[in-house]
Amino acid sequence: MKVKVIKKKTIFIIVMSLIFVFTIFKFTTSFGMQHYYNVDFSTGLVTASTLNVRSGPGTGYKVVTTVKKNEYIRVFAGVGDWYIVQVEGDYVGAVSKQYVKPIYPSTSSSGNTGSSSGSGTSSGGTSQTASMNSDELEVFNLINQQRANNGLPNLKVDSEVQRVARIKAQDMVNNNYFAHESPTYGTPFNMLKSFKISYKTAGENIAGNSSNQGAVNAWMNSSGHKANILNSSYNYTGIGVVSSNKYGKIYVQMFIGK
Repeated sequence: MKVKVIKKKTIFIIVMSLIFVFTIFKFTTSFGMQHYYNVDFSTGLVTASTLNVRSGPGTGYKVVTTVKKNEYIRVFAGVGDWYIVQVEGDYVGAVSKQYVKPIYPSTSSSGNTGSSSGSGTSSGGTSQTASMNSDELEVFNLINQQRANNGLPNLKVDSEVQRVARIKAQDMVNNNYFAHESPTYGTPFNMLKSFKISYKTAGENIAGNSSNQGAVNAWMNSSGHKANILNSSYNYTGIGVVSSNKYGKIYVQMFIGK
């Protein structure tokens, strides 16, 4: 009888231990899912040479993709020591926050960079579309059609922003890179300021495509790029389109709000 009692007690302890572990696991999982926090920026700059994007906030989650140093990523929220992000290719996952530098004020990324506040020393002059080549004019009209379809006013051409966008597109071809940060001019926001263009808010979309319609379609099918195109705080733009042996054409659209 004594042996049986011991066995029953042992079984009872094991069962209760399992229930306790399961309860803690369940609580931890639900707590982790809910305990996220807002961040005061929306674009981060990757500082690690290669940064893993994982399916969840922890090293135990699988790697879904990677991003390289100096690439921009869109940051949605924080969970502990991790950020929930979107990266090029529209992958959504988690990255370690220690390898992400916040870009202030609010900016957005990866194929697109949006909404940075700042100012230069003088305002870029405005003009009609006469300064655009045929490719740039077609993209400009396609973009404004998308805005009209969504009840937004047309963007106007700023002649200085137009010039900077074309310089940036040519710089991407000349230096064989595809990124928002130029080895020559730095970030789009630094570039606008270095060309003495003032703005309240600014953003940039880039693309490599063989056709104008294809480039705009690609932007509209990406949430970050689409957000720039349909951003009501932008009222001026500049578009650079140059030939590229690698992509067919390189596209740079810069947006500013005055």
